[in-house]
This record gives sequence, C-alpha cells and structure tokens, in this order.
Amino acid sequence: MIDVAGAAYHSPLLEEAAGAVEAAGPDAGTAAHYGDPLREQRALAEGTAVVDLSHKGVLTVDGPDRLSWLTTLSSQVLTSLVPGDSSETLFLSVQGRIESAPHVFDDGTRTYLVTEASETESLRSWLESMRFALRVEVADRSEDIAVIGAVEVPEHLRSASAELACGLEPGTGTDADSGLPLIWKDPWPGVTHGGWAYGIQDGHPAAQRRWSEILIRRADLSDALTGPAADGLGLAGSWAAEALRIEAWRPRAGVDADERSVPHELDWLRTAVHLEKGCYKGQETIARVHNLGHPPRRLTFLDLDGSEHTVPPAGAEVLAGDRVVGRVTAAQMHYEAGPIALAVLKRSVDPAADLVVRSTRDDAAEGQDPAAVDGQREERWAAAQTVVVPPEAGSAVQREKGFLRAPRDRR
Repeated sequence: MIDVAGAAYHSPLLEEAAGAVEAAGPDAGTAAHYGDPLREQRALAEGTAVVDLSHKGVLTVDGPDRLSWLTTLSSQVLTSLVPGDSSETLFLSVQGRIESAPHVFDDGTRTYLVTEASETESLRSWLESMRFALRVEVADRSEDIAVIGAVEVPEHLRSASAELACGLEPGTGTDADSGLPLIWKDPWPGVTHGGWAYGIQDGHPAAQRRWSEILIRRADLSDALTGPAADGLGLAGSWAAEALRIEAWRPRAGVDADERSVPHELDWLRTAVHLEKGCYKGQETIARVHNLGHPPRRLTFLDLDGSEHTVPPAGAEVLAGDRVVGRVTAAQMHYEAGPIALAVLKRSVDPAADLVVRSTRDDAAEGQDPAAVDGQREERWAAAQTVVVPPEAGSAVQREKGFLRAPRDRR
C-alpha cells in the first residue's frame, strides 16, 4: 500500500517534472516548487497551473446512514448535502480541540473525506470504531485516489474525475459523461448555514477566492499532469498553494492548528461548525467559548519586512517588545505582496502593537559565521499585523443591540 501518511510517499512528478524540488513538513512527498516559485504562484492564481496534492489522504464512507452518522460525530450538519455539494467539518477531542478537519464531498451514494496525510489513518480507525450497527462502510482509498489542487479546473481533469466517479478501478470502460466529477469546492470565506464569522465579512481578502480539489485515479496522475492532455498546463508547487492560502487567511489543519487549537481561534466557525447542532464530541467547548467567553488565542495575518528576501520558518517566535506573544504557523513569499505569514497570538496582544518575528537556525554546518553565537544565527523580521480574529471575539460582545429583551418592568 502507498504510505501517503509518511515520508515513504514519493510523488512520481518529483522524477518526471523538470526542476521539481521536494517539499518538507506536511507537504513532504510532493514538490515545493519546480524551479520558479513566484512564477508558478502567479500562474496558479491566474488559473493556468495546478498543484500536485497527491500526498493527501482520501477516505470514503458508503451506506444509507453515512451523512446522518457523520453529522452526529462531527461539528457540521451534513445531512443536507446533495450530490455535488462540498462542505468541511471538524472532528474534535472531548475538550473541543481540533483533531481532524476533512474536506467533504458527497456524490449521492458515497461521501469522500480529503484529509491531511498525518490524519488519515487515525481518523479512519476512529470512524471504524464508531460504526456500531449503523449501515456505513469506511475505507481508506488513498492508494487508489490522488488529489490535485486548482483555481480553475481544466476540462481534462474534470473528465478524469468523472471517470473515477463511474468506477474506482482503472480500465473499467465506463462512460465518463454519466459520472459526477469528484471536485471539492472550498466554501471559505463564506459563512455557511449555522456558522459564525469572527473576522470581517465585507472586504475579506478571500471574498473572490476560488479553490478546488480534484479527485482522480492515482494511476492516472502522471499522465493527467504531464501527458499530452496537459499540454499548456503549468505545474505549481506547494509553496505557491500555501502563499495563496495565507493571503486568504484560510486555516489548515496540522499547520495553523496545533494540539491546543479550538476552532474559534482560527475563525473556523465560518465554514466548519454548525452552532445550532449539539451532541457531538467537543460540542460543549464550542458552545461555551462562543457564548460565554473568548478564544484564548487568535489568528492574525502578518506583513513581513522584505528587505532580507527571506521568510521565517513555521514555529518562529512572535515578539511584542521582549515578550513572546505567539508563533508563526505558516509563511511564504507572495508574488505581489512579498513575505507574508499567519501567526497565532495570545488574545491579549494589542492589535496595534508593533511585532517582530524571531527565528534561530543552526549554522554549524555552514562554517564560521561571524553573526552566529554558539553555532546559532538569529534572524528577525518586523511584522505589521492585520486582525483575523479580534481579541473581543465571542457572541457576548458582538451581539447586536436590542437582541436581549428588556426587563418586564420596563416594557
């Protein structure tokens, strides 16, 4: 079996596409770039390139109870999905912390869950344990199905996805015209039914954002992206996709979310949580933080000083004065905006505060560096913050005037 959850996975495009440089971290096994990250990013934004996301996992859930069952287990209402609908949901711990955030697509008979590679097996195992007597079947199809990311979906990939929908086994000879393409469309940054936006709505930087994830047969991946049908189609690496995601303030599981994250901190109630449903693991925390309190941390967008032409690594410290107030979760060089980042800060940080990002790296292998101390070199970036989740986030302070009824003696 292909191990898409660990370092064992190695996309064929790393060998077949010119200039491919492998990514590290959560996108390991696919290309970070193909030699020109900024050009690739521009092409991706303009819809003339696609991204190999074949390291991601794909779970399927079959059976007539699948949507009601997933609804009872997760933060989102999925029972209203019709064939072709896209959604996302969160699977939480008892304490309300994010454990998995799959992208959800239903074709009328089967539900597809696109997951981060590190989450796939743990989510499959947990779902399997929760089946009981319900009419559901859970399977890991990561060995059979590959994921491709795009702003604009090329027609040949749409057809390849429809072929997958007709029959999972290659060479079945099915009529692709009768199949519904398995294409997940990102709902971000819209506020879905039952959701709640802590950040801005008018003027959101992702208001015009389009992003799709296309499912095709893994056996067809190389030909679909480098074969004759892909003539004129560019390839962009994961750095390009990440830069566009950061620009859109779009949270990502396993990157912006850590083991302590609750959805409120990342403005994830917009698209992944239905506040009017209950009785799922972690629901008490969702309700309590939203109705009675404030998320302890908050996502922020950072414009970084570009004079060094570098970006900080994930985990770099964010300072207000001499105090560490948070950490960078993701940073990339944007083809227009320069170095940008997302960071999670303590709620108490003043939104107007001047911030600095600090990182240290080991220069021992680079010889004698006069700027290094004890083999460690420190780098700093001045950072201007744009609030994504405001410090006052929480319905108790954002409730419209007149929402509460006046006391009886004042009526």
